Amino acid sequence: MPEKSTAENLADIVETLADSVSKRKSVSFFVEEKSNPVANQFKRLFGRENPVHNLLGGGKSADVLLWRNKKISASVLTGATVIWVLFEWLNYHFLTLIFFALVLGMLAQFIWTNASGLFNRSQSKVPRLVLPKEIFVNIAVQIGAEVNRALGFLQDVACGGNIKQFLLVVLSLWAAAVVGSWCNFLTVFYVGFVAAHTLPVLYERYEDEVDNFVYAVLEQIQHNYQKLDAGLLSKIPKGKLEGKKSE
Repeated sequence: MPEKSTAENLADIVETLADSVSKRKSVSFFVEEKSNPVANQFKRLFGRENPVHNLLGGGKSADVLLWRNKKISASVLTGATVIWVLFEWLNYHFLTLIFFALVLGMLAQFIWTNASGLFNRSQSKVPRLVLPKEIFVNIAVQIGAEVNRALGFLQDVACGGNIKQFLLVVLSLWAAAVVGSWCNFLTVFYVGFVAAHTLPVLYERYEDEVDNFVYAVLEQIQHNYQKLDAGLLSKIPKGKLEGKKSE
């Protein structure tokens, strides 16, 4: 009996010492994090300091994505949903809808012109529908800039020599290819459009909870990557690559 009591006392002492050491480490970690301005910068997702509205451009597009004007945002999302339903569920084709729209437009103009001549005895001129050239130029410039930025990013990742980033991008492209095999381009585009009109406003409302969850997941991924690096990636020979860089 006395031997058991002394063993139990020693176990209790060891547990209290371990608890005190872990508490000291946790306290010192949080103190360093608060005192370091660089650590404070990364408390938010992607190290952002500006609000979500400024990150989205701060203009009318940001207002639409964050539902500042609910009528406009709802109408945009409803229009995209109608287009997706027409093409995906009702199996309409793009050219068919274009020609039907042109026929309806011509019928409306024909009725407008002849009906106004019958009632007013003078035909009223139908207003011309002219799209400004700047719209197409701006769309082409923005699409070209984004495509060039994406290609430049992929080339930097491929030639940068960062194995971690390279593997992450390759896995992301592979996952996108798998998702693309499940559905067509229109569905993927519609899902991205809906996500762009729902995720920012939800993140703006629950940003603290989302940031804590994302950083917890990133810490777990980093922990698993460290295990993978220690067990497999660190054993990959790098002498040839270093020799080529020195040359």
